[in-house]
Amino acid sequence: MRAVALGGGHGLAATLAALRLMPEIAHVTAVVTVADDGGSSGRIRRELGGLLPPGDLRMALSALADERRWAELVQHRFGGTGALAGHAVGNLMLAGLMETLADPVAALDVMSGLLGVRGRVLPMSRVPLDIEAEVSGLDESAPARRHRIRGQVAVASTPGRVERVWLQPEEPPACEQALEAIRAADVVLLGPGSWFTSVLPHLLIPAVRTALQETAARRVVVLNLAPEPGETPDFSPEQHLAVLAAHAPDLRFDVVLADGAAVPVPHRLRREARAMMEAGGRVHLAPVAAADPLVPRHEPAALAVALREVLAVAGSDR
Repeated sequence: MRAVALGGGHGLAATLAALRLMPEIAHVTAVVTVADDGGSSGRIRRELGGLLPPGDLRMALSALADERRWAELVQHRFGGTGALAGHAVGNLMLAGLMETLADPVAALDVMSGLLGVRGRVLPMSRVPLDIEAEVSGLDESAPARRHRIRGQVAVASTPGRVERVWLQPEEPPACEQALEAIRAADVVLLGPGSWFTSVLPHLLIPAVRTALQETAARRVVVLNLAPEPGETPDFSPEQHLAVLAAHAPDLRFDVVLADGAAVPVPHRLRREARAMMEAGGRVHLAPVAAADPLVPRHEPAALAVALREVLAVAGSDR
């Protein structure tokens, strides 16, 4: 089977690690958001204008790498207080490759060869993007008043409530290789991850949304384990789905996968899911969380088991 996972950051890395553990998955393609403007990636964007932010791309490459020594190296961050402080080695390598090759996809393919990547890592767009959001709750005297903020870091850390997001430039071009991978896939996964800044941006590129609508693949949404401060404070699982449906009302999914312990009222989640499901679609609850009470995160081995169950049911349905 051919799998495509869309997202960014630690959430996408967990999904990719899970797919690596599934022998029935012969090929994995990661389609990665390219709107990061913070940390090392933000500095590279500002100092080397026009380059894709490399951070989320680097994390996906590392998650799929067989050459673990190289994978550890690209994840290493420089310490100290000088010009290199905070930069990840892999970010600088990717930036150098993108400059010298003048093609981000070619740069990622070269890096994949170096790391022994099983599969492929692609950007959702070949151009760097910015996220803008409409946020309420920033003005105590008028809490319903909506403000516009710009930038992934600003959206992720806002003290207000994010109402909707969009991309700049509007309707950006999609990476053609990513579209081909989505169309050829047997299963496509969206999430987990920062909902407004890593997950939803994929649905805001018209060509990506169309490819997701047209693919014959099994489409799976993997929900987060907990609300995220800044982006989704106090969000219930069903609110995550409602936001997704509001940003892509015509898109339908086959499965919503969530950790049972993170869904306090399952019937509400199922009711919300019905509005965005294909006929025969379902909510699948399974224990997919790592045993870490301080940092909610998906356990790749457990997520692999749950995905295997989802795909087994899909196969029996056909």
